[in-house]
Amino acid sequence: MTLASMVRKYEPRPVPRKDGKRLMTSAMIASLAAEGYDTVAAPFGHALVDLARKDDRIVGLSADLTKYTDLHVFANALPDRFYQMGMAEQVLISAAAGLAREGCIPFATTYAVFASRRAYDFIAMAIAEENLPVKIVCALPGLTTGYGPSHQATEDLAIFRGLPNMTIIDPCDAVDIAQMVPVIAAHPGPVYSRLLRGKVPSVLTRYRPDYQFKLGKAQMIRGGKDVLVISSGFMTMRALDAAELLAKDGIDVAVLHAPTIKPLDTETILAEAGVGGRLVVTAENHTIVGGLGEAVAGTLLRAGVTPTFRMIGLPDEFLEAGALPTLHDMYGISVGKVAEQIKGWL
Repeated sequence: MTLASMVRKYEPRPVPRKDGKRLMTSAMIASLAAEGYDTVAAPFGHALVDLARKDDRIVGLSADLTKYTDLHVFANALPDRFYQMGMAEQVLISAAAGLAREGCIPFATTYAVFASRRAYDFIAMAIAEENLPVKIVCALPGLTTGYGPSHQATEDLAIFRGLPNMTIIDPCDAVDIAQMVPVIAAHPGPVYSRLLRGKVPSVLTRYRPDYQFKLGKAQMIRGGKDVLVISSGFMTMRALDAAELLAKDGIDVAVLHAPTIKPLDTETILAEAGVGGRLVVTAENHTIVGGLGEAVAGTLLRAGVTPTFRMIGLPDEFLEAGALPTLHDMYGISVGKVAEQIKGWL
């Protein structure tokens, strides 16, 4: 048998779901907005333009994903400070490193899978080792797209947590994103930040009107005596909504938002987790391997703080493609599933 005949006879077979059901394929990149929340269009792009008009060191770079990382707002407003690098993430990172060496503060944008998988060595050697002030801001973190493992960055936080000098941010909403831009620009070293794009909900200021993003700090968004949820990214939205559901059953849930994954705010986490009698749960849009949950668990164990502890996150496997609402429910990170898990543990 020849190689050609083998190729002709091959027929791709779909990977079956474990429960035998068919996934819907609509809404594969759906809005994360929950009912009742206001949204802000392209908060990252607008915040970057506002900052760049005050600081001429700010430049923007994209790997042919300008529209899909909201950097088109910057490119339209300040075209002389925008660089389109094409579909070449290693070139994107190398150019950003070079611009940083010349005194610029580059914001390099792409999808999280491409930065963490394709360009990792360039980030490690050209940026992190040299401690350059490059800000790598990446869309489609975790399970925010239904287009399967090629686009789902479910392990990016674990990859970058092991990289010296790298600060890691997982913002919750439009408030976090807009406020973090000038803060990370002022940080002297490299930053990797996840990004929610398009129409992004405003959630945090509904619960905390005085909320301000602070680098390296976790903040209590909602108090509660029965459960403490420590969350990052859009899972803080989900935790807050789940807390409202659980309140109807008399379960009082506190939500501690930890947008900085590295350096983790160990002081606040230990203080809150040490309050006796509360179930402590971490919630993250990331695999349970190497992300917020394991970072918190390590913090608690090293300090000898041992509450009842559980983790909500994505499984250690390549995820399926399909509609986001279906996938979020399937993998346990929808509001209903978060509430259901917490209630079950209690």
